[in-house]
Amino acid sequence: MEHVHLIHVERKDMYNVCNDNVKLGSYRVRVNGGYTEGDDVGEGGDDRTISPSLDAWNYVDASNAMDATLDGVIVQQSSVGSSTAPMGQSFMSVTVSDPVKMGNGVQAYVSYRVITKTNMPEYQAPEFHVIRRYSDFVWLHERLAEKNKGIFIPPLPEKSAVEKFRFSAEFIELRRRGLDVFLNRIASHPQLRQSEDLKFFLQVNEEAMDRTRSVESTIFGKKPSDFIQIFKDVQSRVSDAVLGKEKPVEETDSDYERLKHYIFELEDHLSEAQKQAFRLVKRHRELGQSLVDFGKAVKLLGTCEGGSLGKAFAALGSQSEMLSFKLQEEAQDLLLNFEEPLKDYVRTVQSIKATMVDRAQAFRQQCELVESAKLKEINVERLRATRQENKVPEAEAEYRDVKVQSEEATKRLESIIKLMNQEMKRFQEEKTLDLGFVFHEFAKGQAQLANNIAEAWRTLIPKLENCSQDTKAKANIDSSSD
Repeated sequence: MEHVHLIHVERKDMYNVCNDNVKLGSYRVRVNGGYTEGDDVGEGGDDRTISPSLDAWNYVDASNAMDATLDGVIVQQSSVGSSTAPMGQSFMSVTVSDPVKMGNGVQAYVSYRVITKTNMPEYQAPEFHVIRRYSDFVWLHERLAEKNKGIFIPPLPEKSAVEKFRFSAEFIELRRRGLDVFLNRIASHPQLRQSEDLKFFLQVNEEAMDRTRSVESTIFGKKPSDFIQIFKDVQSRVSDAVLGKEKPVEETDSDYERLKHYIFELEDHLSEAQKQAFRLVKRHRELGQSLVDFGKAVKLLGTCEGGSLGKAFAALGSQSEMLSFKLQEEAQDLLLNFEEPLKDYVRTVQSIKATMVDRAQAFRQQCELVESAKLKEINVERLRATRQENKVPEAEAEYRDVKVQSEEATKRLESIIKLMNQEMKRFQEEKTLDLGFVFHEFAKGQAQLANNIAEAWRTLIPKLENCSQDTKAKANIDSSSD
């Protein structure tokens, strides 16, 4: 059996994309759980196309350890530098880019360009571009959730809780990155990537997309945008069931009970960690602004003094402003690479809870149908025992119909349980690697920031000491002259 490498590439710094020629700085490759680091992934005439949102952690089975995925793109570490996969290896790259505000007032929205590159034969072309808005992504999420019971559907980035911020540059960029991660997680999932709805979403033009959504909205009596509220209602029902506010028929499997307890506990702890990460970002920004203000004030003070003291104050002000920039930069990095991944995992756990609701509903339906089939069977026997032979054929037909429904419900439940077990294993493996990397990079970033701050203040000490010595020397000279 051929040995397969599980590989992940993680960007660590800024990148440039120009005419599909890519230059990356340092990179990080994870091979079968281990790490290796390097300098340039590629530059100059290397034709590889890299998605500009490099947060998603995607995995592929690659026959060559130098092949890797970068947000769903199989990167070939070769001198040829093509954007194709190894022989027989399928690949898909999805990029969400170019957010543009459309319309005005309450009708305003942001559109995104979705670029797909693939060698999968079921797609119409190797590359295609479409324009989508957020509600289109919600439609895709809803369709996948409806047709793939038991699978943890990747979460969407959330809506802005404050209306005035929904068109801010920061919110739009965070949403773009989140939508990019959403699509690439689907594209890297062994089952979801085969979805007809995904193929439709990635390929059809805007008019066809609007027509389909309009027809479905009319038929089903609800719009895809209602999904967010539906999802909240689902969460509420799960919480009510767990807290004992309602008494539905529930599974008594002890392993599943432990799993449910773990998921609710995990959500609480992740939410608290994300909340503290938000506060950390806020404090970095506030400290950065305070240092700017302090730097300006000290510089103005230096202009009044002149001499060595004035120069020392000017240097102090400049260092304060420089440190302010570093703190603001670190705050942005924390937002994108620490707070957002934690927030994303909170949403992922909520997706797991939605799957738990599907399982609970399937279990209740199966129990009800099994019970109904038993009652129908008893009714047939009763009719025979009381010699009501004329009613037996109809009763038997009802029994057979419910029996078939019961067997189908049992199969659906078994399928959901099997898929959930597979998904939980995958989730646990990815969570361990992802959060381990997130906290590792957080600690490393904080250590680097602390070193930079200490070094910046340390360089000021000689200047301030010289200033103090000059002042003492001048005082001694004045004293001697007296």
